[in-house]
Amino acid sequence: MGGKLVGALFGTNGIRGLANVDLTPEFAAKVGVSVGTFFDGGEMVVGSDARCTSPMLLSAVISGLTSAGCKVYNAGMAPTPTIQYTVKKQGVDGGIVITASHNPPEYNGIKVLAGDGVEISREEEKVVEKIFFEETFRRVKWDQVKEPSILEGVIEDYLASVTKHIEVEAVRERRFKVVVDPANGVGSLTLPRFLHSLGCKVYVINAELDGRFPSRPPEPRPENLGELAKTVKALGADLGVALDGDADRAIFVDETGNIHWGDKTFALIARFFLMKNPKSTIVTPISSSSIIKDVVEEYGGSLVFTKVGSVDVSHKMKELKAILGGEENGGVFYAPHIPVRDGTMTTGLILNIMAESGKKLSELLSDLPVYFIKKSNVKCPNELKGKVMERVSSEFEGLPKETVDGIKAFFPNGSAVLIRPSGTEPAIRIYAEAKSEDEVNDLVRKYAALLERVIREVSAV
Repeated sequence: MGGKLVGALFGTNGIRGLANVDLTPEFAAKVGVSVGTFFDGGEMVVGSDARCTSPMLLSAVISGLTSAGCKVYNAGMAPTPTIQYTVKKQGVDGGIVITASHNPPEYNGIKVLAGDGVEISREEEKVVEKIFFEETFRRVKWDQVKEPSILEGVIEDYLASVTKHIEVEAVRERRFKVVVDPANGVGSLTLPRFLHSLGCKVYVINAELDGRFPSRPPEPRPENLGELAKTVKALGADLGVALDGDADRAIFVDETGNIHWGDKTFALIARFFLMKNPKSTIVTPISSSSIIKDVVEEYGGSLVFTKVGSVDVSHKMKELKAILGGEENGGVFYAPHIPVRDGTMTTGLILNIMAESGKKLSELLSDLPVYFIKKSNVKCPNELKGKVMERVSSEFEGLPKETVDGIKAFFPNGSAVLIRPSGTEPAIRIYAEAKSEDEVNDLVRKYAALLERVIREVSAV
């Protein structure tokens, strides 16, 4: 029963594992009663993505929650941000989403939400884990078990909230032609409908809900988006939008068929936001590209780095009352709606910018700073990571650096390197960026060799 998740439940983004291997119904029910205990038998909203195993795990989680005395409201199948918004709107104590987001179809996961729709904090995750492993469950008497209720109108309410933050008439006037690729995921329930309401001509590929993700992997990486890029070009569309499996992230294709990774589109959103809201704080993980740093500095904003993980971005935004946050993977957080990643909200913000500027996406992105980015991993036993990182930090003496999650050093020529221990495997990750391809390759080679040498030396002690 979840045997491979011994000692810790939560990873970077919730609980993840192989469905019916790590995440069995028994395991999910135990998570449910642990979460129900944490929320002291309060009111909970639940929902799921379209994975084949999501109904099984959702039923089990509901059983666990109700056994702890929770009143459960079932939002059904919907994008993760839709369920997060519903938690906030309903004014309940918390929520659970069954989703593995961008992971392959054999995986599934469990996200636990606080009453504002944001995932619970790292400290709260530890409390849930303690309840789970010590089995200090809240159990109610038979006549206090509450029957779950079905929530109606969830998607309509969510889309109404997103639309409130869009310049609807400006977008409608442009009559944008948009191609959507929801990857057979739950985004097909929201994004096409949202775009139609904005007067867009909408074409949808890979639209049918299918938990096997037969058309493409649910991770919207450029190598998975060839069909979308070709379709945008063939139809002469203004924009292509690719969602991940639970529709909390969006990657965009411009009118020429070029696919743009999330750091560029987030930098574009940040630039337009800072033009209207100078001196604002922007929140982003330490792994984000220096494109963000350059844009925020140019437009007089303040940039705050967090650890890698959407949970950390959301909580830092709440702490600082920041309005905008984003990640390089296509996750954008817009607090006036809800401070979580939301692919539909992100699409609306991009259309706003295109409508207000009167420019094509390729034109808007063309004057952003250009960086070449490369990532690599070096194997390192978990027990050596601390000593290795200590030794490596001395290599960056005298350089500006950030140490919120690993070490990120900024060089005088504009290049940067981040070295951070993986939270999920015995490895240390290298993220390098530079103004030329040769330079970024040199950085990766240099620091991979350094790590390998230090690991050998530390192992020998």
